[in-house]
Amino acid sequence: MADLPGRSRIGVLLVDDHQVVRRGLRTFLEVQDDIEVVGEAADGEEGVARAEELRPDVILMDVKMPGTDGIEALRRLRALANPARVLVVTSFTEQRTVVPALRAGAAGYVYKDIDPDALAGAIRSVHAGHVVLQPEVAEALLSQEEQPASGRSGSLTEREQEVLALIADGRSNREIARALVLSEKTVKTHVSNILMKLDLADRTQAALWAVRHGATA
Repeated sequence: MADLPGRSRIGVLLVDDHQVVRRGLRTFLEVQDDIEVVGEAADGEEGVARAEELRPDVILMDVKMPGTDGIEALRRLRALANPARVLVVTSFTEQRTVVPALRAGAAGYVYKDIDPDALAGAIRSVHAGHVVLQPEVAEALLSQEEQPASGRSGSLTEREQEVLALIADGRSNREIARALVLSEKTVKTHVSNILMKLDLADRTQAALWAVRHGATA
C-alpha cells in the first residue's frame, strides 16, 4: 500500500467537483479512528497531481467531473503506477459508466447514497486489497452482453481456479494464502498467471470475469 513513514491511519484523498460533497465526506471520515483525510481535489487532473504529491492509500473519486473526469484520472494513475487504491463514489449508475471505471483500474464502485458506515467499511476493504461493488453495480455488470476478448477458464490449472474463486470472493492475497495453505509469493504468482491466461488487466477484472462465468466458490 501507499503508507508513508509515520502514517498509522488509512490516508484518503477526496476527488469530487462538489465542495459540499467533499465537506460531508471529510466531516464523516475525520471521526473514524483509522482513517485520515490527507487532501482534496476538485477534478481529475488535480486529483492525479495531488495523488502523486500526497501518496494516499485510498482515493475516493467521482466519475463525472468538469475537465478531466474520473475515468481518465484512473487511466493516468495507472500509467503513473500510483499505488493508491481508487474507490469510485458517484451518483451515476449507468452500465456505460461502471464498466469503463473498473477497466480503468477502480478497486470498487459505490453510490453516493451508501450508508456512511458502509462507506468506511468499503474504504477499509479496498485498502486491504479487496474488490468492493454494491449489489446494484454487480447486477449491472452481470447483465452486460460483452464478453472478454480472449481467455478461457479451461486454460487455468486446478489451483489457479481455486485462487480465482477466492479473488471473486473478495479475498486478499494474504487471505488466499491462509485458505489454501500457500505462501503469499506463490499466490501472487498464481494471480499473475490467471491475469495472463485470461488476458485481464487486474484482479478487479478477474473477479468480474469469475462472477460472469460462474467460476466462483
